[in-house]
Amino acid sequence: HGTGGQSGDGRSTSASRSRRRLGSFFVSVGGGTGACVSRSMSDTRGTRKHEMGCAHLQFDSPDCVLCPRSICPIVVAARPVPTAEDLEAAPSMPRRVLDSAVVMYRSVGCGLWGVALRCAGMPLEKIAFYANSGQVSGAYQLSQAARLTFAQGSLAPYRVIGSASIVAWFLQYSCMSFVFQLADSAFSLGLGVDRVAYGVAVSGPAAAQGSQGTGRAGPPGEASPAAVAAAGIGWGSMLKFAKDVAAASVAGAVESAVSNRAEAQRYHGLDRFRSLEARTPLSRLGRWLGPAFAASVSRNSVMTYSAFVATPALYQQHVPDHSKSSSSLFLFGLGVNMFAGNLVAVTQQTLWGRALDTWAAGGGRPVPYVTVVRAALRAEGLAAFITPGKWVSRVLMNAPAEGT
Repeated sequence: HGTGGQSGDGRSTSASRSRRRLGSFFVSVGGGTGACVSRSMSDTRGTRKHEMGCAHLQFDSPDCVLCPRSICPIVVAARPVPTAEDLEAAPSMPRRVLDSAVVMYRSVGCGLWGVALRCAGMPLEKIAFYANSGQVSGAYQLSQAARLTFAQGSLAPYRVIGSASIVAWFLQYSCMSFVFQLADSAFSLGLGVDRVAYGVAVSGPAAAQGSQGTGRAGPPGEASPAAVAAAGIGWGSMLKFAKDVAAASVAGAVESAVSNRAEAQRYHGLDRFRSLEARTPLSRLGRWLGPAFAASVSRNSVMTYSAFVATPALYQQHVPDHSKSSSSLFLFGLGVNMFAGNLVAVTQQTLWGRALDTWAAGGGRPVPYVTVVRAALRAEGLAAFITPGKWVSRVLMNAPAEGT
């Protein structure tokens, strides 16, 4: 309230006395002093409250026992809004816990987002499945694949989604980057070579990667002794390349172990796959991994290497520093991973699809890949494994999830 309802010696008007009886606190910002001016009052027990008109608490004063800064509206309003740097310097939880919480939050978010997009884009996936199989051939393969996709109605592509697909999609989009980084770190530590560039290192100069992932720590830009020795005898680059391929292969195998059986369900349909699986003489492990597992591992390893090794390495080494940004990295990643990487992955996708066709035609009997490749080459030549239509179908299938 304003100061008009009180005298200089603290005597109050009847209006202020009624407010005092209600036990309320009032604040005035008149005069620009920033002092707390709560009204002097006593309750029925004679407890002394806060004196109105006193100037004991300025903005730069220490906390007052009578009017703690946490409840004084003047002081609370005068506090500066904490900046992002302040929050970064003084997080509300231990740094390690905060980092883990951020990783968990992002992983769960990516997993849920991936599930939503893959469910919505199921028609694109079915078209890619058919286009990269033995069920289409000759000209207009995309048109043939689209007709097969919707042959049983417009909702037919969505009827092949089962619980295994939901779990597989979530794990693929939430955990696979962690699996690769774990394998990359383990192999780098064992072989004494650098890890793949991650995070801000990708946008820095190539020499700044240094020993960030070697078995021992060192200043940025300085390679480990093992890496220097390897480079000196001429096989350091080969050793690092072998390590990168091994890490991508491990990550690809883990991804296939999670997703291959669910993909085969979506390819053949839930009921037909169940019938074929029942006639297949496989161990429990083989049943869990699903048919055409090796082709799935090969395809996923190629895409893992393209996404986590080739894209950051080429971007770091060949894009000028003044052009490096999050948007340029995004566009560069689309070019290398989605467009160039799929030129190789589409051949493995076709091998996987043709192997599943042969598996189904044989009533669930596993067929050697050599037989599948020979039969495909004899029938269509190289066009059995790569055509513009097959490549476009793979790009369209992955575009919604990878592009966002």
